[in-house]
Amino acid sequence: MVVNDCSTLSIIEAGGYEISSSHTFQIVEFVKNIIDLSSLTVTLGGSEILSDLSLKIPHAQWCSIIGPSGCGKSTLLRAIAGLIPGKSSKYVTDFQTPAFVFQDPTLMPWRTVRDNVSLPLELSGQRIKNGQYVDSPAIHQTIEKVGLDSEDLIKFPRQLSGGMRMRVSMARALVMQPDILFMDEPFAALDELLRQQLNQLIYEICQTQKLTTLFVTHNVSEAVYLSDRILIMNREGVIVNDVGVSLPQQRTLDLRGSSEYIAQVNEFTKRLQEAM
Repeated sequence: MVVNDCSTLSIIEAGGYEISSSHTFQIVEFVKNIIDLSSLTVTLGGSEILSDLSLKIPHAQWCSIIGPSGCGKSTLLRAIAGLIPGKSSKYVTDFQTPAFVFQDPTLMPWRTVRDNVSLPLELSGQRIKNGQYVDSPAIHQTIEKVGLDSEDLIKFPRQLSGGMRMRVSMARALVMQPDILFMDEPFAALDELLRQQLNQLIYEICQTQKLTTLFVTHNVSEAVYLSDRILIMNREGVIVNDVGVSLPQQRTLDLRGSSEYIAQVNEFTKRLQEAM
């Protein structure tokens, strides 16, 4: 449900189950959940990583997951995406075309930028016509969308900077027009200036396409800037905070210097420290 005129932020804190909600609100529209899971348990190598975890993600929401190293953030992301097995009493999804961006760009070194981006099209048979590979317009459109030039299409990964390789990885994820995007610390290895540039780029793409996004990061300021909602996990893999980000829907670089943004970063940093 989307609401306007909220007087306070809705907060759910697992552990104490403290719930505070706005007293006055106006219902604007109902939003269907794209993910609805209950009692998720994930066991890997004989060890239980996640236990009895429940989560709902509405359509077009940007939801970030932060927490200590090793708490199960990436495991949760992969389990929801179906990349690793898990057990749950309820697992309902309403997405048809998921896409995943990893921390490492995972590009094939023997393939050009064009051929790396086109890989999902090839695997789905969309790049083959009469037994021959064809150059889909989607490749050029997506390359341009992530800030690369047509001249970059013939380059190999070894000829690209770290930032350019990540742009190619993003293009490969976006070329199939996904309806949900899973991102696992994609900007962790980049310097701060480049990280902020790619934050802005992917934020604007997701806003324009109304793309549901689940995003794992260790960077609190990044999570606050990008997100509609932030989940904080503790060392035991429990979601101890589920909090909406109280910032304007339109995020611009000027926002990073504002007192409201800095206050939100400080608040989430405090909550993360308490979870450790």
